[in-house]
Amino acid sequence: MVETQGSLKKTIKPSQAWALALGAILGWGAFVLPALRFLPTAGPLAACIGFALGGMMLLFVAMSYGDMIGKYPVAGGEFVFAYVGFGPTAAFICGWALALGYICIIALNASALALLFRFLLPGVFEVGYLYTIVGWDVYIGELLMLIAILVGCGWINYRGANLVGKIQVFLALALVGGVFTLFAGTTLHETSSLANLIPLYAEGRSPIASIMAIVAIAPWLYVGFDTIPQAAEEFDFPHEMATKLMVTAILCGVVLYSMVTLAVAGLMPYKELLALDVPWATGHVASISLGKAGSVILAIAVSAAIFTGINGFFIASSRLLFSIGRAKILPAWFGDVHPKYGTPHKSIVFVTLLTILAPFFGREMLNWVVDMSAVGTVIGYLFTCLAAYKVAVAFRKEESSSKKIVFAAIGSVSSIVCILLLTVPGSPGSIGTESWIALVFWILLGAFFYKLKMGEFKNLDFETQRSLMMGGIDRPVFFKK
Repeated sequence: MVETQGSLKKTIKPSQAWALALGAILGWGAFVLPALRFLPTAGPLAACIGFALGGMMLLFVAMSYGDMIGKYPVAGGEFVFAYVGFGPTAAFICGWALALGYICIIALNASALALLFRFLLPGVFEVGYLYTIVGWDVYIGELLMLIAILVGCGWINYRGANLVGKIQVFLALALVGGVFTLFAGTTLHETSSLANLIPLYAEGRSPIASIMAIVAIAPWLYVGFDTIPQAAEEFDFPHEMATKLMVTAILCGVVLYSMVTLAVAGLMPYKELLALDVPWATGHVASISLGKAGSVILAIAVSAAIFTGINGFFIASSRLLFSIGRAKILPAWFGDVHPKYGTPHKSIVFVTLLTILAPFFGREMLNWVVDMSAVGTVIGYLFTCLAAYKVAVAFRKEESSSKKIVFAAIGSVSSIVCILLLTVPGSPGSIGTESWIALVFWILLGAFFYKLKMGEFKNLDFETQRSLMMGGIDRPVFFKK
């Protein structure tokens, strides 16, 4: 057996894994996007239908993930699954497609705190003006706040996944409680009415186009359930539970996205609400429906959403880098395990350092990168589903293999549909020019690192490659050697 750099400590409980997934799914966007994107581009009914259809598509993807976790319970998730099905080049493409997206989502969640404080405490952190970049003013005060928060989150992750998991469960409960309170406040308010939800679809768009505008961004809305496979090596519970945890997290995400959107739309005719000159429609609704307490409740819910997102993607990005480093496709430094805490501490330090640089580039540029990373996320989904299909066919004698084959096929088709919606010009969810530029740059950078490192990996004998990829466990692969 080839010596590997070590395995991660098994400390994550089922409730913690579920909270990691839900918190990563339901980030700041659930509270900011209803008035910025969901209602203007889709309308209340179309948005809710889009949430449900997008979630349903990703349920099949999640089922394929669950099957692969059961057979390949190691850190790295999609990176390892792509290797199992298609070999080292596919693994590199998949891992590279996901890495930047995960890290930038951390930074974007952190920058959402700046938005929250600009709403709740205007002027407090907006001190020491430095420069403006793509319409976003950068201040020393906000930079120091965000750096302190990211370093703190990095330190918590450094100390162990169990500590992160305990905090995540508490924050997830606060997040869910805040959403239900906001929804109840709108529902019970005297001005609340179903008539406020008219028009049900976006004006100037057909119902189908309105719905598809939301379905197209489903990979971005529900990205986060794949924090579970990234952390599979640290499960302190049977891996067979992973499918149920991912499915329930996605279903809860569908419900919570819908509740926040309807809460924003239902208090007054939502077209009038969108026309008001208010900095944040969700905050405006909370202050009307719940009074002064509404701002506090909403601040708690949004803060919980932001911090659960940061923690979830710290887990996902650091475990992905750890897995690629352990395979020696990235420098082996990334694959080191802390002797006391059992965490990929050097990968966590790298993620922390990279994320504290991001706020200097402004929020709008981060938005472009995250839009681009939605393509990378769906590439990860597609590789996983295709690999799951190959594995299910190979194990067709198993009792449930026919069902797994169908789920993997549907998940693959769903992933392809999402890729087309994101990349075909003129589609309801196509990414913008700036995001295409970021995507091309990332592809070229990936090609450079591929040429730099993959030659060394491919020169290793097959058994050494497989052992490095899978952390020393003995599992079959299904690509031509």
